[in-house]
Amino acid sequence: MTSEITATTLRDRIAEFMQNMAKHAPHEVVSTLAAEIRKLAESGIANRTIAVGARAPDFSLPDARGGKVSLSTLVQTGPTVVTFYRGGWCPFCDLQLRAYQGAITEIRSLGAELVAISPQTPNFAIADVSTKELAFPVLTDAHNQVAKLYGLVFVLSDVMKELQKAFGNPIPKFNGDDSWELPMPGTFVIDKNRVVRLAHVDPDYMKRLEPVAILDVLRELRA
Repeated sequence: MTSEITATTLRDRIAEFMQNMAKHAPHEVVSTLAAEIRKLAESGIANRTIAVGARAPDFSLPDARGGKVSLSTLVQTGPTVVTFYRGGWCPFCDLQLRAYQGAITEIRSLGAELVAISPQTPNFAIADVSTKELAFPVLTDAHNQVAKLYGLVFVLSDVMKELQKAFGNPIPKFNGDDSWELPMPGTFVIDKNRVVRLAHVDPDYMKRLEPVAILDVLRELRA
């Protein structure tokens, strides 16, 4: 029952945010965002990401508190949920991380762990942990090296660069480089053999995987 409530909350909060954005953002901005999302989808990038049945690339990344977290170590004790997000500046990422935090007790009760990965520098990663009160590891993927292994990375178009600047989102400052690269939001459930059992990647960053979908797969693995 709890997972259903969590999932509905995420979906409803995203819908609510989008409704408010449509009311207050200039029409040309909303239209431009939609056009840029459509271009990214039409590029076919989502078809080149790690899929169900593939062996997930291992990684070892620093967490927000200065430690190191590796996938190969995590899966020794059970399945691992790996979610890539754009950054704490992204309102959709904010809603997703908070929803996943709401499901963390159920995730762990099923013998799994959750980690979130972004290209942000550690200072911004630790801000996400603090402001969102996250109880799971938040990792820094400098220069999107791991996200590239998962096939998630793209370069923002010139139009999107200017929009992000206008929104007050200095991506190079957040990420510590001038690449303007971001990962598509992607969430993967990976079993003890590092095999991907669920993969959700969408070039439309406004669409996020519901916590209930993660819990359903974890229950199947537990069974």
